[in-house]
Amino acid sequence: MKTGSLILASLMGLLLSTAPTSAAKAGADPKQWNDTVDKAVAYLRKSQNKDGSWGKNEQAKVGTTGVVLTGLLQAGKVGPDDPMVESGLKYIESLINPKEHHIAGQNPRVQLKNYVTCVNVLAMVSAKRDTYKAVIADAAKFLRSLQWDEGEGKNPGDDFYGGAGYDSKSRPDLSNTQFFLEALVAAGIPKDDPAFKKAAVFVSRCQNFKGEDNRDQKWAGKINDGSFIYSVAGGGQTKTQDKPNDDGGLPGYGSMTYAGIKSLIYCGVSKDDPRIKKAYEWIRKNYTVDANPGMPEVRGHWGLYYYYHTMAKCLDTLGRDEIEDARGKKHDWRADITGALAKRQRDDGSWLGVKHWMEDDPILVTGYALMALSHCKTKK
Repeated sequence: MKTGSLILASLMGLLLSTAPTSAAKAGADPKQWNDTVDKAVAYLRKSQNKDGSWGKNEQAKVGTTGVVLTGLLQAGKVGPDDPMVESGLKYIESLINPKEHHIAGQNPRVQLKNYVTCVNVLAMVSAKRDTYKAVIADAAKFLRSLQWDEGEGKNPGDDFYGGAGYDSKSRPDLSNTQFFLEALVAAGIPKDDPAFKKAAVFVSRCQNFKGEDNRDQKWAGKINDGSFIYSVAGGGQTKTQDKPNDDGGLPGYGSMTYAGIKSLIYCGVSKDDPRIKKAYEWIRKNYTVDANPGMPEVRGHWGLYYYYHTMAKCLDTLGRDEIEDARGKKHDWRADITGALAKRQRDDGSWLGVKHWMEDDPILVTGYALMALSHCKTKK
């Protein structure tokens, strides 16, 4: 072979050897994801209570157990027949109330009924057991009875209308409403169920967007950036600050904006709807995995792990593998969230947040982290 041919052959061999064997796949680095999840599972094995629950006291256990089991099962490292999971499910079975049909215990605090039933529905659905079908259906019926609507004397013009709170008497908020909707979707409630249409009214009104669906809220057009606040009920409330701006504006923030988007999708709103497009603009401008965006610096880590799981669930529901931020930089959000969680994971496999909203409980936030990680696997 001539010298020129040898050089050409060598170059071709080099190019072939360095070319990727397949297109890059969206998602976390598999080793990092597996190591992070394995450490979390090991931690939860050691921290489970003798009765199968997780949590530091009776009040915490009824809700924390559902979050942990949902995270464990959706992450896919353990199944419902794993002794740890089976014991946890038996504990949740003990919370089934045959009279009221919620899954919050035999004599729970009224304020626990919605949230706790929702997360326990998610855990039972994730277990994929036929024996739970009747219980899940009853729980979904109970949850719909908690929604603020005509049954509570509210009409579509009322700012409570369509939302869900901690119970049938508590003021509704977007956090409870997003879990309420997720539980109904998981339970297989048909999309044409009136609960979804009513919820869309409440969720839309929580948005900083002066559109057709939010024309009655005086504060909605003050900021008009597409973000979502904690609750529209009672004139509106945000968690970014203790009172409205001087002009009545209510700044939105990350966890509620992601909650608002996925809640609207659950309610059957098109991904091309102006409400979702406007909220997505806000996400592009505020994309981060370092803090709960929209919060002032002093509150930046409030609800951080709740933010991670809501962000991951929302973007997965949106069907987006990457986010191009307002500066034109593309982000593989699955890899970003996994990396952020791996960096924050403690040596024992748990995570620990700040005191606000119970995130100083390592068991609860480890459950949130696993729920987030379940949406961050490398896509096949």
